[in-house]
Amino acid sequence: MTICIIGGGLTSLSLAQNLVNKKINVHIYDVDKNKDLSSNRTIGISQNNLQFFKKEILDIKKSNFWKIKKIKIFSEKLNNQEILNFTKKQNGLFFMVKNDELYKSLNISLLKSKFFKKKLIRNDNCYKKLLNENKYDLIINCDSKNFIAKKYFSKTIEKKYNNFAYTTTLLHKKLDNSTAVQVFTKYGPIAYLPISAKQTSVVYSLDFNKDKFNEKKIADLIKKHNPKYLINKMSKFENFELKSSNLRNYYQNNVGAFGDCLHKIHPLAGQGFNMTIRDIRAISLIIQDKINLGLQIDSLVFKEFEQKTKNANFVFSNGVDFLFEFFNFNKKIENTIFDKILKYFGDRETIKDILIKYADNGLKI
Repeated sequence: MTICIIGGGLTSLSLAQNLVNKKINVHIYDVDKNKDLSSNRTIGISQNNLQFFKKEILDIKKSNFWKIKKIKIFSEKLNNQEILNFTKKQNGLFFMVKNDELYKSLNISLLKSKFFKKKLIRNDNCYKKLLNENKYDLIINCDSKNFIAKKYFSKTIEKKYNNFAYTTTLLHKKLDNSTAVQVFTKYGPIAYLPISAKQTSVVYSLDFNKDKFNEKKIADLIKKHNPKYLINKMSKFENFELKSSNLRNYYQNNVGAFGDCLHKIHPLAGQGFNMTIRDIRAISLIIQDKINLGLQIDSLVFKEFEQKTKNANFVFSNGVDFLFEFFNFNKKIENTIFDKILKYFGDRETIKDILIKYADNGLKI
């Protein structure tokens, strides 16, 4: 049994590692021989997903992730008054991981496995050859922009936010850095995400319809809303356009979509990679069940995966989109009524417990 995975990002490597752990032969095809991942980009992984990742994908070293025990949310409209907070001190709400460190760990682990091979995509003819040769039980495409995505997976429900996310890392004086902070400003949400006692990742989603921005202005806004850090240095900015998408069809024959090719969401709730981990869990269980029963691994895997995840993924994605639209509308109006309503509900522990569970486990349909 051999499975082909196309794409060389965290999604591809994580899925490959899960399959290799089952002693399935995996060939990864990628356009980049040597990836240069930014040290600015970070991901938040929920407690439930981290447990699955460590058990079924790769046992991440404790030194490679940072526990977040509390989240505080503030509103510029209410003079940076706190409107919501979430706490889970014992197990942590979620865990911050640097993209480049996780990538390196997965890559090193995979290269040691006899079940793994890495191959280079040189041009579109390589994709055509892959499809025509029919030598793989499954082909899983994790790249939303390549030839296969355009050929099989172009029908999407897509939305552009007219926002760009700017990321940087703050190097600051050492402190007890276990609280993530999100500030809803008049230009968009800014998140301060601790990654160590001396480093904090920042993601600022800026509305370019509202104003013009340069890096100096963005840095000044980050400093203005800085909740507690004595900043020594700010790393170079990176940016990317924000949009959401949901694929209409998950597979065709033995070719399936995965990761960003399936769905993209606004980073407001920090749930993008968490959705992907839940997808890995779902397809992993389907494949393992077939192995246990001695059944063939074929396109029925994708059919069952779509049936189990598509509706939940769509509803979850739209839930995140609703949050964005709520806060986007709120920043356009002059009064503070919505902030006060949020503050009122934020004082209700039952509601907060539901939201924490929703963020940790996703949506079950």
